[in-house]
Amino acid sequence: MDETDQVSGGSPAQSVSFCGCGFILGYELGVIQALQELAPEMLGSAAKFFGISSGAIAAAVLACGGNQEIVDEIYSEVMEKSKKSLLGPYSPRFHFLKLLEKGLRKGLTENCHQLASGRLHIGLTRLPDGQKVVISDFCSKEEVIQAVLCSCFIPVIWGWIPPSFRGVRYIDGGFTSLHPLSDPETTIYVSPFAGENDICPRDCPAAFYSIKVLDFSFQISVENLCRISYGIFPPLYLDPTVVWTPGLQAYWDLERNLREMWNQGYHDTIYYLQMKKQQLLY
Repeated sequence: MDETDQVSGGSPAQSVSFCGCGFILGYELGVIQALQELAPEMLGSAAKFFGISSGAIAAAVLACGGNQEIVDEIYSEVMEKSKKSLLGPYSPRFHFLKLLEKGLRKGLTENCHQLASGRLHIGLTRLPDGQKVVISDFCSKEEVIQAVLCSCFIPVIWGWIPPSFRGVRYIDGGFTSLHPLSDPETTIYVSPFAGENDICPRDCPAAFYSIKVLDFSFQISVENLCRISYGIFPPLYLDPTVVWTPGLQAYWDLERNLREMWNQGYHDTIYYLQMKKQQLLY
């Protein structure tokens, strides 16, 4: 049976939430691709898009009427630039926020703030009190971009002076919450980490292995611990044959690992849609 036939006929979701996941954003790109191809009504009719940290990039583009190609381009450029140093994205010469800002300016339309207001919800951590803040009102394209930059900013690693939104400085939203809270009955939770989420890897069915940290469901498993390390360091840098290769030969492993993450997100989405259809049938 064709995959499209298997997943058609579900009721559209009201909201979609993307968690912070660092350098394994490729998983969420696979999810977006699957939804666009197999259940476009879920994205087209979504009332809200939630995002924190790297998940804010995907949420912002979708809420502003863009498509996955914008995020793909930003992600690919970040990963390509990170290959040019042993320190990867943590090299002093690597300017992540500049790459992200450049991609958003190019990919978002001038009226994106009108599309985003009330529909896009970005989680931030406010300085100096460290409180969680969710921004959903935007007056200009610049404010949409600044909100995403604030949500992705990790102190010291991406710089010493945090970006600001309306005169207030913020840092990565993942410091206070990894998943924006919303109504679980009307929201699809997307996560590259196995846990009690709607679209996520299925490592083990035992729910008692799951814990909740920063509003985020996380299953205790070796696979998840590996995913955490991949989120902090791109998969390439955890391969000893690459790290210790003179002249940094074998960067092909990066493309292989990114493709595997993308495929995982795509197939986990198919599984979710199939389960959704069965629930509707019964």
